[in-house]
Amino acid sequence: MIFLLFPMHKTKLLLIHATAAFGLLFVSEAQATEFARPEDDKGIFSLVYENDIFAHTDRGYTNGVRAGWLSSEANAPDWIKWSADHFLPLASDGDKRLSVALGQSMFTPADLSQRTPILTDRPYAGWLYGSIGVVSDTGKTLDNVMLTVGVVGPYSFAEQTQKFVHKRITDSPDPKGWNNQLKTEPGVILTYERKWRSLYQISPMGIGVDFTPAVGVNLGNIETDAIVSTMFRIGYDLPADYGPPRVRPSLPGSDFFIPTRELGGYIFAGFEGRGVARNIFLDGNTFASSQHISKKPFVGSTQAGVAVTYGEARLSYTQVFMTREFNRQLAPEQFGVLTLSYRF
Repeated sequence: MIFLLFPMHKTKLLLIHATAAFGLLFVSEAQATEFARPEDDKGIFSLVYENDIFAHTDRGYTNGVRAGWLSSEANAPDWIKWSADHFLPLASDGDKRLSVALGQSMFTPADLSQRTPILTDRPYAGWLYGSIGVVSDTGKTLDNVMLTVGVVGPYSFAEQTQKFVHKRITDSPDPKGWNNQLKTEPGVILTYERKWRSLYQISPMGIGVDFTPAVGVNLGNIETDAIVSTMFRIGYDLPADYGPPRVRPSLPGSDFFIPTRELGGYIFAGFEGRGVARNIFLDGNTFASSQHISKKPFVGSTQAGVAVTYGEARLSYTQVFMTREFNRQLAPEQFGVLTLSYRF
């Protein structure tokens, strides 16, 4: 959490310096490390909590929670393996897992005291959803195809969630403008992403360095965008995963991890760029008139953090910095991410 102590411009400089250092390490190694493993027989449960309280703000994308589960590779349903091999753009030689998740995200304007719509800021909005998908891992690549369905509006229960937390847990001001939230709308998102990993081992210390670029696309009435990203990591037991998971639509990280030692860990820094064609939380409802704000077509973000694995558990913290998402946004968003994953 040390990134909370630095201004954003200083954090960017640190990330740039770290990137340069990683680049020198790559040059010093002639060939990436190859690694193979037996089929994994454990499922993975993950909890992700994203909140701007870690940045001492309460606006914009203010909260996201997600619970995810991956089946074991050994016990993945036969229809998942057959579908992935025949219809989905997954690596045919990868180990397949079934992925399911439930989550809720909420968005608010900066001024929570106003009862009337604030036309120069984003609208109140909530998103309650479930996802099902297929994950394929070859050791060098990770493919993910996911279908997400849910609802925006009062039935997302974002209003009740925020008011309960503000009153009972954080003793924060009561948000007054939820009567102006987006109207009820069913939503669907089809997601495809691919990650590539190059792992370099620094001998004789046993420290690993890897570089994982990723591309992805989201299609649907909730969001339609294309994403490119990359993550740099340095530490121990890097083959265990592709970085900590995040709440969608962000790509870096995954629920997947397989530790190969009792204690491991790494620090990481990531960059992401997104071309946005649609974002219901800024554009407003698709089929009804609602509050909206003029969005920016391109959004960038950086992230940095630390992850630790012990036994069958992984704990991580990430600090995220985003560029402005719409033209009249007062300040770029920042938020923190806590994740806990366990294999069983």
